[in-house]
Amino acid sequence: MKRILVPTDFSDHAGNALKVAAVIARKNKCEIFLLHLLELPNHMNDSVTGADITPALMLFIKKVNENLQKIKEQPYLKGIPVHVSVQFEKAFSGILSFNKKNKIDLIVMGSHGTSGIEEIIIGSNTEKVVRLSEIPVLVIKKDVGKLKFKNFVFASDFSKEAKKPFKKMMEFAKIFDANLFLVMICTPNSFKTTLAAEKVMGAFMAEFDLPNYSSHLFNDANIESGIINFSKTIDADLIGLCTHGRTGLAHFFNGSISEDLVNHTTRPVITFRI
Repeated sequence: MKRILVPTDFSDHAGNALKVAAVIARKNKCEIFLLHLLELPNHMNDSVTGADITPALMLFIKKVNENLQKIKEQPYLKGIPVHVSVQFEKAFSGILSFNKKNKIDLIVMGSHGTSGIEEIIIGSNTEKVVRLSEIPVLVIKKDVGKLKFKNFVFASDFSKEAKKPFKKMMEFAKIFDANLFLVMICTPNSFKTTLAAEKVMGAFMAEFDLPNYSSHLFNDANIESGIINFSKTIDADLIGLCTHGRTGLAHFFNGSISEDLVNHTTRPVITFRI
């Protein structure tokens, strides 16, 4: 992991994400790409692509670049290569297209979360990026203070399809020399006996060499609450899990545990695409 993208709207949430990205970049000798996205009204799109840019828009772009330069000069970024960009595109699609063009390895995003009818109808840009990104996405909900990521919960069903994202999770955990708490959540709708669950997890872990880990089975009403409640019991610094990237009707009917967690927990969440 060498290239980290941090989208910013100049909010406190984006600032918290950038501070986390700076810690990761310093530990792993990464460079940071700081991106601001401008979503313009349809009637202005032609003026941006053509030669005739309105004076008001020029002034606004100038102000955005000044703000990016101020951020770049923050003391906590000293010594870290930081590249700033402004892109005219919708937030979530702009982030995804920027990743491909610049071969980004990790996205670190701030989020305030959504709930209720806003979550159902609109969703957040962070939620959409979590759903569609091919690369890991780390979501920061608040100022994490002195970042450590020492206790790292990774929740999974430990099936064969989880092996590839699990390897990416291991790479991230090594950056912080984290203690891994591997947990399978057992619910009334996805019940496994203790012996059956231990057999699945044992077979999965036999293929990996992990020095600092423990495996757990946790019972709860549903998977989301199980992950949140288990994380509380071990005072987790970070929650990790896989996402299938469902879209369309499959997403509407099945939902996404990753997106629900991003919206509803205050702990940092990192997702890895299956």
